[in-house]
Amino acid sequence: MTGVETAPPSGQPAPEVACTAIAKAFPTPAEPLVVLEPLDLTLEAGSVTALVGPSGCGKSTLLRIIAGLEQPDAGGSVRIDGDDPLAVRRRGELAIAFQDASLLPWRTAAGNVALAQRLAGQPVDHQKVSRLLDMVGLAGFEKARPAQLSGGMRQRAAIARCLITEPRLLLLDEPFGAVDELTRRRLNVELPPLWSGATTTTLLVTHSIPEAVLLADRVLVMSPRPGSIVADLDVDLERPRRMEQLHSRRFTELVDRIGILLGVDEYALGQG
Repeated sequence: MTGVETAPPSGQPAPEVACTAIAKAFPTPAEPLVVLEPLDLTLEAGSVTALVGPSGCGKSTLLRIIAGLEQPDAGGSVRIDGDDPLAVRRRGELAIAFQDASLLPWRTAAGNVALAQRLAGQPVDHQKVSRLLDMVGLAGFEKARPAQLSGGMRQRAAIARCLITEPRLLLLDEPFGAVDELTRRRLNVELPPLWSGATTTTLLVTHSIPEAVLLADRVLVMSPRPGSIVADLDVDLERPRRMEQLHSRRFTELVDRIGILLGVDEYALGQG
């Protein structure tokens, strides 16, 4: 990576995301499985918000509803600067990164990144693709296929694929969960400057409390299923975030507080 460069601005301000009466139940042969209780949530424009909670509490379901990949139950709505998530996604202004990088194995790293521009209806800018791969630390690997890349490198390529369309809303669902702990911590510090700033609003779902505190401006703590938001905490650590902050008193206080809210006997504080 080359310092703390940021991705080129899209020219549009980051959006506010307003979730109203979001609830979700999935049908089962017996009775509906209630995953989310009705909740209201606003993601402030330009903020980075982390969502933590026990497995199965509805974190990923909430993210998918915001992305327009799932529909909330009747009465619920998501508006991104007043617009529908599907419309925002069609314009290439919303991007999602999952735990599985999901790169197409027959395409090169550059080809996978460029594909996002094609799918968003944007002309492919090969110079921009190369510049972004350089920014995520993949200079020299443009022609490598996913099988030739390590897990961390594939995740870097997936992040580059998300950023190439200059999304105004970035949704991250355990994006570093499939890499080893050392690589995960390195990515936690190196990649966020690429999406931080006034042009992108970010929501991160993670099982790692330290990761949430290190990356976010705000941490939302969810209850066990059916999920609801039981705490909303500001992360008052200065930016840019640095690895040394992992050992600061304030960082430890925040991690411990969230761990207590989740139940330290049921939650691994340092693990994804």
